Amino acid sequence: MKRLWRRPVTVEMAHGAGDGEQGARVHFRDGLMKMRSRDGEGALAAFDRALALLPEFADAVMARAEVLDRLGRGEEARSEYERARRIWSALPPGAADRRYLFRQRGYFAFESEAYDLVRSNVRSRILPHLAHGNALLARGRASEALDSYERALKVKPKLPEALALKGEALLALGRYQDALQLFDEVLVVNPKDGETLNSRGIARLALGRIAEANDDWRRQFELLPFSNSAARACVAMRQGHYDAALHEFELARAKAPKNPYWLLYTLTAARLAGAPAESAPVDGGERWPAILLAFHVGQVTKEALLCRADTPARLAEARFQMGVLIAGSNPAAARRHWQDVVDQGPPALIEYAAASNKLARSNA
Repeated sequence: MKRLWRRPVTVEMAHGAGDGEQGARVHFRDGLMKMRSRDGEGALAAFDRALALLPEFADAVMARAEVLDRLGRGEEARSEYERARRIWSALPPGAADRRYLFRQRGYFAFESEAYDLVRSNVRSRILPHLAHGNALLARGRASEALDSYERALKVKPKLPEALALKGEALLALGRYQDALQLFDEVLVVNPKDGETLNSRGIARLALGRIAEANDDWRRQFELLPFSNSAARACVAMRQGHYDAALHEFELARAKAPKNPYWLLYTLTAARLAGAPAESAPVDGGERWPAILLAFHVGQVTKEALLCRADTPARLAEARFQMGVLIAGSNPAAARRHWQDVVDQGPPALIEYAAASNKLARSNA
């Protein structure tokens, strides 16, 4: 592994690391090499260069903390460990009903770098290609992930797992029809593949085939074990089955009481199901999704919420909750908010599916 790491760093550094994420990755790899050779100060300098280019690079912060620990600078190390945890905790968790690679938190820089090196040297094995693609796709780099999955399929052209993952990359790229064809192929081989049913539902919904999407999610819900309440809750929420979603989210909260989304979705499902509103304590703060919860219980204005909705996914979440809060008093305005979610939000979001179903039923 040491031999594999050394040459690419030397070559890239010789040509200049560059700016942005690519440059940060080069400095990060350089820091890992210095860390392994026990050059603590050199490693710290390399990680600092990476963080100057990419301040939210949690893997570099964590590695920096480990170096400080080794150097006996415990107080600084504790501060860096906490900084890395704060960055990771701010990353949105994947929906519990989606494929395993979307349920993870992290930047996965080390994983993608390591698997990239391994797959370059072991080209006849499928696992490094799949692992490399998964690390990239989890970080939102769908085009590069697609390349890895296509390399894997050159080794095993009909492997269902590789076909499904290629479909996920195509789905993330907005190539919904291409993704749908692959998901269909996988489900012919394994019709009880719940994660692929979920993804096919997303592709169908993005293509406007809402009834077929709901059918896929209904089948996924039936296949999920009763013990997996979080996944069952998310599937029910997508379909707009709020009584079932409320029951399952309450179970999920009992298992993971610190998950802010489970509380948010419990309150949302209760309101849309017409159940008595729960009095829920909400911690203040401007971080996401705490501000969504604060808005839901009336502690934050919609203007403040929209100011914090700085990504398409967050904006869709905010618009959906804005519709939820006024659904009883002003259904026409609520529908306008949900139409914004469908017009602008990512189709993989729970809120996108829930808004689509609300609109379809109100127009029926």
